[in-house]
Amino acid sequence: MRGTLAGRITLVCLAVAGVAVIVAGLVAARLIRTTADNVLQSSLSAQADVVATQLDETGIGNRLGVGKVADVVRGQGISVVVRRAGGGQALGEAVAVQAAGKLGLGADHSGRVTVGGSQYLVETRVVGTRGAAFALVLPARNAEATQRALVRNIALALGIGLLVAALAGFVSGRLLGRPLRRAAAAAGALRAGRRDVRVPVQGPREVAEVAGSLNSLADALAVSEARQRDFLLSVSHELRTPLTAVTGFAEAIADGVASGDDAVRAGQTIQREAVRLERLVTDLLELARLGADEFRLDVTSLDLGALVRDCAEVWQLRCAREDVELRVSAPSSPVLVVADARRLRQVVDGLAENALRVTPSGAPMVFSLSVSASEASLSVRDGGPGLAPEDYPVAFERGVLNARYRDRRPVGSGIGLALVHGLVTRMGGTLTAGPAPEGGAAFTMTFPLAPAGPRGR
Repeated sequence: MRGTLAGRITLVCLAVAGVAVIVAGLVAARLIRTTADNVLQSSLSAQADVVATQLDETGIGNRLGVGKVADVVRGQGISVVVRRAGGGQALGEAVAVQAAGKLGLGADHSGRVTVGGSQYLVETRVVGTRGAAFALVLPARNAEATQRALVRNIALALGIGLLVAALAGFVSGRLLGRPLRRAAAAAGALRAGRRDVRVPVQGPREVAEVAGSLNSLADALAVSEARQRDFLLSVSHELRTPLTAVTGFAEAIADGVASGDDAVRAGQTIQREAVRLERLVTDLLELARLGADEFRLDVTSLDLGALVRDCAEVWQLRCAREDVELRVSAPSSPVLVVADARRLRQVVDGLAENALRVTPSGAPMVFSLSVSASEASLSVRDGGPGLAPEDYPVAFERGVLNARYRDRRPVGSGIGLALVHGLVTRMGGTLTAGPAPEGGAAFTMTFPLAPAGPRGR
C-alpha cells in the first residue's frame, strides 16, 4: 500500500536526521576522547606545576611534606611518585612507579604510558639540582568516565533532535500534502463531470504550479466540451436536412403519392441527399483518422503548379454554371513541393467548394500560386462576404464558422476547414486564413520547396 506524503516526508526527515546523528556521534566521540585526554593532561600538568612550587629538595626528602601532597591529590585518583635528592630509588605505588619510570624522572615530561595493559597519564617534574624529582600518575580510565558522561549527554541531545526532526517532518508533510489533497479532490470532481472546480493557487511554487495547471486543465476541458457540443449540434443540423428530405421523398414513393416524373424527381433528390450524407460521413471519418497513427500519406515530390492548373480545369466548369469568374495565377515553370498529391487535391477542392458556396454571381474566385526563395504558397480566394476579423483565428476549429453563419449564408458541414487544416499540417505545411483583396476570405497553404530532382506522380 502506498504511503502518504506526510509519512514519506517524516521518514525522509528521520533518515536525514539519523545519518546526521551517526556522523555527528562518530565525530563527537573522537573529539570527546581527544578533548577529555587533553583536558585531563592539562589539569594534571597544572597540578604538577603547583606541587613543584610547594616542594623543594628538602621537602621531597620529608615524608610528612610528601604525604600532605599525596593526600590532596589522592582524592582525584592521582598517585604520587618521588625520588629524593642524590638519585636513588623512586618511591610510591608500584604501578605508579613503573609508569613514572617509563616516562623518565630525569626531566620534566608530560605524556601517556601503558603499564600492564592499562594506560596512565604522567607528569614528571625535577626539583632542585641534585636529582630530586616527583611524578603525578593518573589512570586514563578516569578520562574514559568523563568521556562516557559526555557521550550520554550528547546522545540525549541527539535523541531529542531526532524527535524534533520527526515532528517537523510530520508537520511539514501535512502542510505540503494539504494543497495536493485538494488538487486530488478537484481532479476527482473533474473526472466525475464537474467543470466549475478550481483549486487555490497557494503554497510552495511547485505545489502552486500543480494547482495552476489543474485549473488550466479545467478551463480547457470546459472550452473543449463546449466546442464539442457546438460541433455535435452543427453536425446534427447538417444530418437532419438530408435525412428529412430522404425520409419525406421515400415515404412519398412508398405511399404512391409520387409517381411518374414526380417519382423520378424524388429518386434524384434522394440520391443527391444520400451523396451529401456520404460526403459528410466521409469527412467525419477522415477527421477522426487524422489524429490516429494508422493515417498514412503517400508523400512524394510533385509540381504544385501543374496541380493548380488541373484543379482549375475542373472548377472552371462549376464556376461557369454559377456565373462566377475563376482566375488562375501560377508560374509556368515547375514548383516542386513534397506532399501527398491525392490529399493535396482534396485540400484544394475543399477550399474551392467553400469559396464557391459563398461567392455571389458575377464575383471572382481565385487560385493564386506564388513562389519565394524557400517556399511556395497557394491561396484560394473568393469575392464573397468574407469573415469577421475575430473569425479568422478560429476558422479551422470544428463547427465554429458553421454555428456562427448558418442562419445568414450557405455553409458546409462545419468540418471541412478543420479537415483540410489537419491534412496540410500532416503533410508538413501551414494553412492560414485572412481577408482577400477581392473582398472575401483567403485561405493560404504554404509548403517548403523540394530539392530539384525527379518528380513524383
